[in-house]
Amino acid sequence: MSVSDFNLLASTHKRDESRGCAELWMLLKDLGDNKPVVDKSGVHGIILAKTGFNQFEVITKLREELRKRPEAFQHLIRIMPIETVVRSELSAINEAAQTLSSKIEQQSSFRITIEKRRTILRSLEIIEAIAQGIDRKVDLENPDWIVLIEVIGRYTGISVIKPTDMLHTVKERVTTDEHPEEHNAQ
Repeated sequence: MSVSDFNLLASTHKRDESRGCAELWMLLKDLGDNKPVVDKSGVHGIILAKTGFNQFEVITKLREELRKRPEAFQHLIRIMPIETVVRSELSAINEAAQTLSSKIEQQSSFRITIEKRRTILRSLEIIEAIAQGIDRKVDLENPDWIVLIEVIGRYTGISVIKPTDMLHTVKERVTTDEHPEEHNAQ
């Protein structure tokens, strides 16, 4: 797998990438993915993966696994679906974001979330380019949709997702621990 070919992005603690890679690989295998590819991105704390499954369905299945087996998630912090990967050029990022944002319904709200690593692109220039092409209400606190821009050096992963399409293992584990009756009922 190259840095330009991934459909999942995961974060882990810095210098814990090897364990995070092994953990994500094993979780994907447990879900039935026969040939998952998981590797370090070259950026501390960031793991890239290519699954043969639909990346959104994988997030749902990983969330179910987290509820059943929280102990299996020791090194992964967040796991996000990536719909497309483009070169880290403003025009390519904007074009891909505009295409993907067509699924945001007219009455829905959105926000743009950018995480940049190893790039000279500025967040504000990316936000301005993308936002001007999305004629929907902006809601920074509680959006219906997130335009997710993950810049990793020469390549950028882009998705337009619902907030629930992202798995926050630590936060969701705390929620499970706070409501053990829901966990035990499953």
